[in-house]
Formats: sequence, C-alpha cells, structure tokens
Amino acid sequence: MSTDVPGRGLTVFLVACEESGDSLGAALMRALAARGPVRFAGVGGHAMAAQGLQSLFPIGELAIVGIDAVLKKLPLILRRIRETASAALAARPEVLVIIDSPDFTHRVARKVRAAAPEIPIVDYVSPSVWAWRPGRARAMRRYVDHVLALLPFEPAAHERLGGPPCTYVGHPLTELIGTLRPDDREAARRAATPPQVLVLPGSRSSEVMRLLEPFGGALRLTERRCGPLEIVLPTVPRLVQRVKDATATWPHRPRIVVDAREKWAAFRTARAALAASGTVTLELAMAGIPTVVAYKVSLLEELVARLAIKTPSIVLANLVLGENVMPELLQRAATPEALAAELISLIEPGPARERQLAAFRRIDDVMQVGRAAPSARAADIVLAAVGSRPERGAGS
Repeated sequence: MSTDVPGRGLTVFLVACEESGDSLGAALMRALAARGPVRFAGVGGHAMAAQGLQSLFPIGELAIVGIDAVLKKLPLILRRIRETASAALAARPEVLVIIDSPDFTHRVARKVRAAAPEIPIVDYVSPSVWAWRPGRARAMRRYVDHVLALLPFEPAAHERLGGPPCTYVGHPLTELIGTLRPDDREAARRAATPPQVLVLPGSRSSEVMRLLEPFGGALRLTERRCGPLEIVLPTVPRLVQRVKDATATWPHRPRIVVDAREKWAAFRTARAALAASGTVTLELAMAGIPTVVAYKVSLLEELVARLAIKTPSIVLANLVLGENVMPELLQRAATPEALAAELISLIEPGPARERQLAAFRRIDDVMQVGRAAPSARAADIVLAAVGSRPERGAGS
C-alpha cells in the first residue's frame, strides 16, 4: 500500500463533533502531515485546532444531551449539517474523513456523496451496528468507502451485515499501556492491604446517581467480610459536589480524584473495581483489574434497549475478549448484596479472580498491542482511498 502524498499536497476535509473524535482527528492529522504536504479543513475541536484546523464552528454547539435539548437545538443542528456539507463540496478535498458522531457526520457524508460522488469518504469509528440498528451497515455502503474500526470484532460484523470494507486500525487505548499497567512497586501495592478498590460510576449525572447508592451498599457489605478498603473514585469536575454529597453516608469516604494522573495512578494500584458499563471496562481489562460491572437506566430506556440491543453482553471488555468474563449486574439485579458477593470474589484469591486475570492476559493479542499506532494505520488507509472513486461521469 503506497502512502506517498502527491507533491502538490492533499486537501483532507475532516468532521469531528465530540472530544473523543477530536482526539482521534488530531492524531490522524499528525500522521498524515508526517507523510507529506497536506491541507486540512472541516470541523473539529481544540486538539485538531492545535494541528492546524480552523473549524467551521465551535463543536461545543453540538454537545447536546437529552431528547428535549436535541429538539430545541434541531434547527441549529440541521443548519450546521448543511453548512458542513457545503463547505466540504467547496473545498474539493481529495478525501472526506468523518469521525464518530454518526447522527451528524453520516448526514454530512450522504449530502456530499449525492452532490460529488467522486470524493472518497472514510468513516473513522464504526457505528455500533453489531449492537443495534444492524441495517445501518448495508445502508452505509452507499456513502462510505471504508470504515476504520477501533474494535477488533467490527470488520467481521460489517462483513456479516453487508457493510462497507472495514479495517481494524486499533483503539487509542493500545497506546496507553505504560500508563495503565503497574511497575513492580505498584504491583506490590495491588497485593497489599488494605485492598484498593476503584469505583467508577460513569460520567453522566443520571448514571452516577443511579449507581452510587448500590455501590455504597456493596462496599459496606464487602468491608464486613474483607476488612477495611481503600476506595478511590475518579470523576469529572462538574460532578464532584454531587459525588461528595452522595457518598457522605458511606462507611469510609472515598478518595475522589479528578486529575487524570491521579486516576491512572489508581488504576496501577487497584486490586478490583466496581464500574458502570462503558469504555472504562476496556481500560480496566487492559490494566488487569478484575471488575464487577453494573448499569441502571430508566424503565423506558430499559424497554428500548431490550428491543434494540442484540449482543450477548453490554460490557465492551467482554465483547472484545469474546467471553462474558466480567459479571454484569443490570437494572434490578444490581443490588448491594449481589454486587458485594461478586466484588468479594475478586478481592480474595480464588477462581473468579483468576478467571478474569487469565482472560486479560489475552487482550494484547486481541487488540494487537505493540503494532503500528492506530493513527498511522488510519493514515495509510485514508491515503489509499485518495483517487479510489471514479470521476463524475467516468465510464458513462
């Protein structure tokens, strides 16, 4: 596969609407710029701006949560979709890269494909077609030429569902192994007393408030069996006060951390974890921390999820490893008693703890840790896509 950038330089139009996509976009921009002259245009955040992108508008405008908020901002969202597609067409890029946020970016891609079918379109981050709305995979073939997957099982899912060509390029977490895993001193702390337990109730206010009560009850019961625990609870700045208030009645106040360095330091010394379902379960698996997973949503969200979700697990680490190794206690099953029973079995030596640790030892092979950086693999495919579409009218 050639990765040479033509001497006149490329124009790459990128669209990222969230912080996670902004980070991916910035890394991709660095990798592309290292290969030759390139001009960037499109939509992105601070990280992409640091790599030279002048965003069409602040992506904070699209940080909208909740149906009511979306409906209120719908005219703005639709206008930004039209403006982004128009800007992409005006830039006449050699390739368009849409990054995550499919409700926005895929609408842009469809408009660009309809008006300029000769522009190759690469989708960085596959929608979760393997979990819900599987029909999206086949629909994407009409306007996406290649999907760059973050999860190793996604290429097979797209092939099974009739989606576009899809390549696993690697998850950004694979570049954080040194941050996630302990040195000898930190490994000794994992085995020492009192056991350190990570509590990770999520980053959304609703999920945090639903989980902190059963988590607190579970920790109380666990201390009765295992003795005192050192509890570390990473959170985000906007939730610190709510977390402090919700944990005020816990038998031992957790050490609440906001700084990323403190969070990762706790990952390197924790014996076990209680966590909300999400990307954090993959972080915990890569860090080698046996984990109990819980999740609670509203009754309406539960009904929708039961109808829509088609996977054997909702835990990302389980899906990546191909087995339900992390116990998942959902909705009414997430009681203090059930959570405590699972947590105790992971703090104390025994088959439950060893089963998770054995599964985690496979994750480097599964995630292809230590190979080329995800951004470098992504850049190779983006460059290979240049010129892959026929010019408008060619062959007619």
